[in-house]
Amino acid sequence: MKDLTLKFHLSDSEYFTALRLVAGSVCTNADLDIDALEDFKVCITESALILKNCGFEIVEITFSYIDGVQCTVQGLGGNSKQADNTLSLALISALVSVCDIKENQGIIERVTLKV
Repeated sequence: MKDLTLKFHLSDSEYFTALRLVAGSVCTNADLDIDALEDFKVCITESALILKNCGFEIVEITFSYIDGVQCTVQGLGGNSKQADNTLSLALISALVSVCDIKENQGIIERVTLKV
């Protein structure tokens, strides 16, 4: 599979459901077991919520296969701000094998997940 990229406005919660469906499909095609698939979907949704909390208007999500499934969740537009995302970050780090956070001046701009 080549990279698959989605982009949507964070203000519309219906897109979060579509995001979970796409993530599930990507994980199914990668032959992940059901537990890993469900954990990954939670982490992707939490990553988008983190970016929403940080003031971004748009999220760009890119799925790829690089020694497993990788997903990059990038915030775009809006008035970025610092936000308390401690609980979401703890949940993500407990559920995926690799989580890389890119910050700029204390503001989370991108989350990369790998399973």
